[in-house]
Amino acid sequence: MAEPTATATASATATALAERSPDAPDRADGQRAAPAARRGAPTVPSVPAALWALPPVAVLVVVFLYPLVLVVVQSVSPDGGGTSLAPYGEVFSSAAFREALVTTVWIAAGATVGCLVLGFVLALVVAFVPFPGSRAVAKFIDVFLSFPSFLITLALLFIYGSVGMANGLWTGATGASEGPFHFLTTPWGVLLAEVTYFTPFVMRPLLAAFSQLETAQLEVASSLGARPLRIVRTVILPEAYPALMAGGSLVLVLCLNEFAIVLFTGAKDVVTLPMLVYSKAILESDYVAACVVATVNVAISVGLYALYRAVAARAAAGSGTGTGTGTGAGAEGSGRRARPQP
Repeated sequence: MAEPTATATASATATALAERSPDAPDRADGQRAAPAARRGAPTVPSVPAALWALPPVAVLVVVFLYPLVLVVVQSVSPDGGGTSLAPYGEVFSSAAFREALVTTVWIAAGATVGCLVLGFVLALVVAFVPFPGSRAVAKFIDVFLSFPSFLITLALLFIYGSVGMANGLWTGATGASEGPFHFLTTPWGVLLAEVTYFTPFVMRPLLAAFSQLETAQLEVASSLGARPLRIVRTVILPEAYPALMAGGSLVLVLCLNEFAIVLFTGAKDVVTLPMLVYSKAILESDYVAACVVATVNVAISVGLYALYRAVAARAAAGSGTGTGTGTGAGAEGSGRRARPQP
């Protein structure tokens, strides 16, 4: 009985294949006809990529490049007419320009160092030290970035100004005619205001970098006996180095071009390059000299930004080996010191 059953099954299978085989060419023809129909449909011409770039480039040229070119052209156009570099020689030989350049550089450098140190410490506390309200502090940093710089200066004036709260408390307690706090009108007051205002610009990229740090690295280093300062130096700092560079370079460029803080502190003896541009253009109506100083200020800012990009690219190229090796060596060194001696 097994052979007839197998023969019947084979014949049924052959019949089913024979019934389906005539339809197979029709389906294949239909599949080939669909792309042909699509090829015959009208197509919308694509817009060249260069045309999409024209509107933003036009806005950039009109809003930024054209005024900048006007400033540069005016800086080489003396009052007597023609084109000459004599205005640069006159400005560079003046004592006011040299003093303003030195003041601008040292205040910007000092504010950048202060922001890096203070921002790194505060970012460590916010990111790794649990305390109530840490999330609120992190969100407040984002909001703080939107504040205008003169607002922070006014707040410092209310506290440490000549008629501020600190001097008021001092005169009320001692009966003196005036308080001891008069540093806001000095370069140190400008430095304090800039550090206060620009520190969150360092903290923001640091907090973003710390959020990407694997806590397993910290736990391994701690379990091997590394102290907190060594963990910061060998594990956290290498990972935060690119963020420190980004925040520090941004703060340096912003401090070089800061105008409102110096103006609102009332520090008359503190003349930076932006303040010199203001005094030459508005107070003295010497537009050629103002354009010369402005061009120098722009050149310094662009040069520092180009230097930052070059250093950042080199650091990114070497981060695959240098950072990882340093971190591993630090962990190994911690482990060796953590092992008990026989």
